[in-house]
Parts: sequence; structure tokens; C-alpha cells
Amino acid sequence: MRFVVVTGMSGGGKSTALKMLEDMGYFCVDNLPVPLIPKLAELLAARGAEMNKAALGVDVRSGESFKELETVMEELDENGFKYEILYLESSDNVLVKRYKETRRFHPLSGSEGRVDVGIRREREKLAFLKKKADYLIDTSHMLTRELRKELGKIFVQNKEYKNLYISVLSFGFKYGIPNDADLVFDVRFLPNPYYIEELRPMSGNDREVRNYVMGNEKAVEFLRKLIDMVEFLIPNYIAEGKTQLIIAVGCTGGKHRSVTLANELYELLERAENYGIRIEHRDIGKDTITKAR
Repeated sequence: MRFVVVTGMSGGGKSTALKMLEDMGYFCVDNLPVPLIPKLAELLAARGAEMNKAALGVDVRSGESFKELETVMEELDENGFKYEILYLESSDNVLVKRYKETRRFHPLSGSEGRVDVGIRREREKLAFLKKKADYLIDTSHMLTRELRKELGKIFVQNKEYKNLYISVLSFGFKYGIPNDADLVFDVRFLPNPYYIEELRPMSGNDREVRNYVMGNEKAVEFLRKLIDMVEFLIPNYIAEGKTQLIIAVGCTGGKHRSVTLANELYELLERAENYGIRIEHRDIGKDTITKAR
């Protein structure tokens, strides 16, 4: 029997995760009153029970009874009932943005109606669950399909998961350095394909540009040293409890060199299966848009 408690910040993606787990064959229950959780566990643990995979959504919508959750989970531990906790996280800025887009009120915003106040209160209430979580996924920069992929790794393929999600991001310095980048690398020292007439309209996603950039020995050496450093940093970030790592690679316009090197880095890191990874090319089409105006 596999029993997953799905929890985390309101707006972090719990409802979406539950729907995905349901698609993966899990029996899902959302917002069950906290006092009834032991009864559900008892039914699931009973001999002859048909269900062998279940997920329970728990969050602050439980109201006053949420205070009982820590005690209830301690009782489950004492009775030897095995469960896993999936905690969905997101940054404050992203959560505020999501609430503004949906025009919903945060369940803990109170009479002030302030989303940021509700987020702060919720983090305090959920602190014990986050500390106890088996899987912590930060959805700040995740697309829906990327979240589904990570849940599939954990709950279908049963792969080891280190609670780290890496975003490899290409960008153009003339459009500004990404504010949320953890590591920033400048590849403007490499020859610029922009000055090759036939390569100018292409991007680092095109084979011709990729071959031009990686045909330079300095690019190959840079990539080798970059991957060596990143592979050294990743386990240390994991040990420190970091859940989101954004690696930004920049060139002048974010179209040729940075895209190429970001793609190369992504392909090398993607081979590891114990953390999640995505790639994004922030400014790849901005030159075209700017010139069209």
C-alpha cells in the first residue's frame, strides 16, 4: 500500500498534483476533515482492501481542525502506518501573481484581504509539514507537463528524488540579467554568429549555429569546466536543502551563443535522474520582435 499526503502552499499546485496522481492510478481524496484521516488510514490498511495506491490532499482549508494534523500524523507513526509527504512549494512573488491572475482570496488573508499576509501565515502553519516532507517540489518555474514528469518519476517509476529542480536559462544581457538566477555565466567572449550573415536569422536551436559556436575550442573548454563546477555544486546544494536552482547563461541578445551553451549544459545534466531539470530560452525571439516595431 502506498499512501501519499499531498500538501504545501495554497497556489503551489496541490489540486493539479492530485489530478495527475489520479491519472496515474491513485485513489485521491481532497480536503478530508483532519479527524477522519486515521479512519481513512485504517480502511486503506485493512486486509483485502482493493486500493493499493492512495493520495490525500491536506492544507489550511481544514480550518481549526488543521491544528490537530501534527498530532494525527504522530499517531499514524506510532501505529506503524507508512505514508509519504509530497510538499508543493513556490516563491512568494509567484504565489502573489497566481492569486492576482485568478482573483481568488487566500484562505488566511483575513479581513485585510492581503495575499502576502496570508502567505506568511500559511508558511508558519505548514512549517512542520515542510520539515517532515519526503518530496519537496518547487513549482515556481514549472510548466504543468514538467510537474507531471517529476511526479511520474517519483510515484510511477519509483526513482530516487533529491528534491532539487534545476532550470537552465539562456538570456540576453541587453534585456537584463534574470533577477532570480542563482548562477550567471557570460559567454560573450565567444565569436558571435550574429556577424555571420547566413547565421544571423537563425538561433542556437539550429544545427548550423550550434556547430559554429561549439566548433570553437574555447566553447568546448568552457562547457567542460562549467559542467565540472555544476556537478560539484549540485550535491552540496542538495545537502543544504536547496530545492530550486536557476543556472543562467547569457550573451548579447540571448539568441545564438547563450542558447547553444544552455542547450549543451541541459543535455549533459538531463542524464541524471535523481533531480528535475528544464530549459528555457527567455530572449530567443526578442530581436525579431524589436525590429518589427
